[in-house]
Amino acid sequence: MNLTDYIINHIHQHGDMPFVEYMQQALYHPQMGYYSAGLTKFGPKGDFVTAPELTPLFGYTLAQQFKPILKAVDNPQVLEFGAGSGRLCIDVLTRLEQLDALPDEYFILEVSPNLRHRQQEAIQQDIPHLACRVKWLSEWPSMPLTGVVIANEVLDAMPVHRFIRGERALLECVISVNDNGELVEQYTPCNDDRLLTYVEANVAKDLAPYQSEVNLFIDGWLEQCSNILGKGAMFIIDYGFPRHEFYHPDRRTGTLMCHYQHQAHSNPLAHPGEEDITAHVDFTHVAEAGVDAGFEVLGYTNQGSFLLANGILEVLTEIDDEVERVKQNQAVKQLIQENEMGELFKVMALTKSLDFSLNGFMLNDKRYSL
Repeated sequence: MNLTDYIINHIHQHGDMPFVEYMQQALYHPQMGYYSAGLTKFGPKGDFVTAPELTPLFGYTLAQQFKPILKAVDNPQVLEFGAGSGRLCIDVLTRLEQLDALPDEYFILEVSPNLRHRQQEAIQQDIPHLACRVKWLSEWPSMPLTGVVIANEVLDAMPVHRFIRGERALLECVISVNDNGELVEQYTPCNDDRLLTYVEANVAKDLAPYQSEVNLFIDGWLEQCSNILGKGAMFIIDYGFPRHEFYHPDRRTGTLMCHYQHQAHSNPLAHPGEEDITAHVDFTHVAEAGVDAGFEVLGYTNQGSFLLANGILEVLTEIDDEVERVKQNQAVKQLIQENEMGELFKVMALTKSLDFSLNGFMLNDKRYSL
C-alpha cells in the first residue's frame, strides 16, 4: 500500500480529511511520509537545496554568532531541530572548534530514523573527533539546556490549515475522494474554533474572498521551546514575511508550495509522500507566540544582513585556494543577494536571560516591521 491508498482508505472510513491532517500524513507518516521514507531530500540529487548544502560558510558564520552565547553560559549546549543531512551540525562544530567555543553537547532532535542514520554517517566521516559531542533525541529534552537552539527551515515544514475567507463565512480546506477514486481538495464551512478565531483577528475582512493558510502549531511549539531553554538564544531561520506582507492583497492564493526533483509547483496532491510541502512563515505570529511563551524578541532581520553582520565575507577571505574561493563566492552570493535567498529568508532571535546584543542584527534590525 502506498500513501495515496492509505489516505483514500482513511477517508472512506472516517470521512473527509482536513488539509492540516493530510499535510501531516504526507510529510510525517511513520513509514510512508516524505521525511520518513528513504528518499534523498537535500542537495543536487534531492528535491531542493538548503543553505547548509550550498556552502559550509553558512554554518561557519552562524557559529560566529553562537560563540558569545556559548561563552556566556556555564554548561554550553546546542540543540538543532531536524538536522537534514547533518551538514549544518558539521559546519557549526568545525567553526566553533576553530573559535575555541565548542559546546559540551550538540543535540539533534530528529524524528526520521532514515535521516538520523544519514546524519550519523556524515558526522562520523567528516568530524569523527567531535562525534562524541553529538547526541540524538527522538523527543523533547527532559531537562532545560543552556546555550543555542537552531531551527533552520523547520517552521515552513509544519502542517498548516488552508482556508478561504469568504464575505459571509470562513471555509476550510479538506481532502476528499471524487467519483473516480482520486484525491481532491474541497472547501467546506469551518467548524474549527481556533482557526475561526485566528482568521477573524488577523485577516482583514475587506480582503474577502481571500485564500491563505495558517500554522496553528507555532504557539504550542514555542511554548515547548521556552520550557527547554533555560538561558540562551533560539535562532529561527526560514522564508517568510511579517503579517502585513503575509496576508497581503496581492497574495490571494496563499504561500503553499511543493518541491519535487527541484521543480516547484502548487498542487499538494500530486505526489503524496514523495514531495515536500511547505508554507511561508508569518514572523509576526512567531514573535507574538514567542513573547507569550516567555521569550524576548532580541532581533529580526533578513538573512543577507544577518550573515554580513556576522562576517561571512571575512570568512570567505580565509579560503586560500583561489578556485575554491571563487566557487564559495558564488554560493555566498546566493545566500545574501536580495534576488536570491538574502531577502526572502529571515532570521529571528528569541532569547532567555541574555543581557547583551547580538551582532547579526546590528546592521539591519527589522523588528519595527513586525
